[in-house]
Amino acid sequence: MMTQTSKRSFSQNPKDPAFYNNPYALYSRLHAISGPVFWEDYGFWCLTGFDTVTTALKDRRFSRLPPQGMEKEALPDHLRNFEDSERYSLLQQEPPDHTRLRKSVNRAFVSRSVLSMESEIRNLANRCIDEFEHLGEVDLLTAYATPIPVTIIARLLGVPDQHCDDLRAWSNAIVRMYTMTQTIEEEHAADTAAKHFIELLRELLEERRLCPANDLLSHLIALQEPPEALSDEQIISTAILLLNAGHEATVHQIGNTVHTLLRQSTPPQSYFKDVSAGEATINEAMRYDAPLHMFTRYAQEDIELHPEVTIARGDEIALLLGAANRDPSHFDNADQFDPGRVDAGYTTLGAGIHFCVGAALAKLEMRIALTTLFERLPGIQLAEEPIYQDSYHFHGLQKLIVKW
Repeated sequence: MMTQTSKRSFSQNPKDPAFYNNPYALYSRLHAISGPVFWEDYGFWCLTGFDTVTTALKDRRFSRLPPQGMEKEALPDHLRNFEDSERYSLLQQEPPDHTRLRKSVNRAFVSRSVLSMESEIRNLANRCIDEFEHLGEVDLLTAYATPIPVTIIARLLGVPDQHCDDLRAWSNAIVRMYTMTQTIEEEHAADTAAKHFIELLRELLEERRLCPANDLLSHLIALQEPPEALSDEQIISTAILLLNAGHEATVHQIGNTVHTLLRQSTPPQSYFKDVSAGEATINEAMRYDAPLHMFTRYAQEDIELHPEVTIARGDEIALLLGAANRDPSHFDNADQFDPGRVDAGYTTLGAGIHFCVGAALAKLEMRIALTTLFERLPGIQLAEEPIYQDSYHFHGLQKLIVKW
């Protein structure tokens, strides 16, 4: 069992609106405690420092899965479809299975270069703005931040545009399962979404076998020789993960970044005066207000986290990415937005073998989408103060009303 000391324990309801609207106030208090802290509401130890979180992400003593012989119980019957969709996900694999699957996905990404999608992303961004520019005010989250990532990842996978609304709804339902605060109603909704997602992908796999295209599904199907060859179930789990991860986090990062930039005294378009400036701005935005705030890992052996804290084999711990990104011992003026900082860095995309496979695509989407937005609407400003959605893990806005 975990060892616990009262001075390192804290209680914070993750459903408290004051908290999920501003988790950084709690992080500041946690940073005053050197070393790990015990989150009573979840019942596990948390790492909050930049160096400790980064190290743990790369440390093979911590895994996405429990140790052999301590596997989690099967999910209840009402989550069978969700469990099927997860079974071969990269996030549910460790070496050697993870290594083989990741290699296949990486090859598929290379086959359709992310950089070749730059003009496609820009055209889509301009079309979105064309549709709402005359209104003078819009919810940027639904009209801009959402359609761009879901459309691009769908096209990359090989899912026709007419399914994008369904994909978005299914993704929103499925990711509620990762919050650890989901209701029974949300579990049923996630299972139904997974069922529809699997059915659509099975249809598309059959179509691609008959008529291959230049997309990820076709390239994954084309991996015929062992050990690279993938089963339909592996391809489906991979496609669902790429859609969920490639859409959900990018939507919220675009929204969070616009919110951040419109609160600065500097005109937002100046942050994207050239590619280098845009890339620095995106990197700092991913540190400053990330869309993912917690990853969990299982100890593969007894581990001393601190002279006062030892966890046992099989214990689950949390890596608080949002806290690590604001660690004052690593970043000067950690609570200030500064794209020119020399101590740049973030834990937002993970590290080690589970580093985000779609990182390059996500950053390209954000840079082009935001560059285009501020070029087209230089007078853009907040029309009302936004609030964050009821989700600690997925830190993103409910809506983002802007005007120009």
